[in-house]
Amino acid sequence: MKIFLRCMMILVSIISLQVNAAKPQLDVQVTVERMENSNVNATLTITNNGNGQQKILGWYTDLEEEHIFKVMRDGVEVDFFGRHYKRQAPVEKDFIKLKSGESLSKTFELTSLYDMNEAGNYEVTYNVTSFNLFNNKGQQKKVEKLQSNAAYIYLDGFESKGATANKGKPGGGASGCTSGTCFTGRCSAGQKTDLISALAAANQIANGSVAYLNSHSANNVSARYNTWFGNVTSARYNTATSHFNAINDTIDTKPITFDCSCKKSYFAYVYPDQPYKVYMCKAFWSANELGTDSRAGTIIHELSHFTAVAGTDDVVYGQSGAQSLANSDPDQALNNADSHEYFAENTPNQN
Repeated sequence: MKIFLRCMMILVSIISLQVNAAKPQLDVQVTVERMENSNVNATLTITNNGNGQQKILGWYTDLEEEHIFKVMRDGVEVDFFGRHYKRQAPVEKDFIKLKSGESLSKTFELTSLYDMNEAGNYEVTYNVTSFNLFNNKGQQKKVEKLQSNAAYIYLDGFESKGATANKGKPGGGASGCTSGTCFTGRCSAGQKTDLISALAAANQIANGSVAYLNSHSANNVSARYNTWFGNVTSARYNTATSHFNAINDTIDTKPITFDCSCKKSYFAYVYPDQPYKVYMCKAFWSANELGTDSRAGTIIHELSHFTAVAGTDDVVYGQSGAQSLANSDPDQALNNADSHEYFAENTPNQN
């Protein structure tokens, strides 16, 4: 009996250590300061208060890479004007490692990427959510969150002074339009041909997605829906249907512009409040036209980000992560751009 109890105590201790290991002891602090030139700087400090090394996905420590701050004006969240990327699933080199007691501190200017032009009381918090926030080994089974204290600042506002909002969006008019599709960023003739073909392929898989959703219902779904969006309810099914109807309508009727100037290793990015312009990056050009992480699927992914379409976010990247997200958090799956892409690509094929 004593041996049995001792074994049980050891087992409980092991489980306790595993649970504690799954909950990083990270302290996150944010301060805000208005500068003499009226810019607003936010300083983010992340400290590892645990006993061992802690990893955090580096994208979520860079405002140019991710929407890492939640900014409220008088209790209402303001618009974010930054980029939403389609990336490959994270690998080891994408993580920042903090030793026990080590801190990471960065300062960001906020007014170029957030709508802070009106007078009011502003609240700024670091607020991120990701399936891969703390590791890329597939061990976690749910979305992880990291949040800071709230920092407050009162701003007089710029609109009353006649200033124009800087929304951080590049300019440049479209050129070389073909059948309603336009191009910027010095697209070559070959790139334009590839993009027209990829858009037609995106239209094909968007039509297929709409056809599936119209031929099924919340009471009659198959593995295809469950794999990418998880447990179905009437409300969730209606959301999926609404999203794909909007994506399909965008391809059919909206003036889409492709920009070829991006030199990053990612697939593509958009500014969610700047429909319907998609910036194509390096991984797009080496992708297949159809299949997993394809050119057609990339277009579906990016169009879903626009607030005028489906307003999706990037909770997780990659097929395995998207499948785990569907199992653990179906509502977040319906907010995840890659989940929409993989549903549309339907590779491997599921009825």
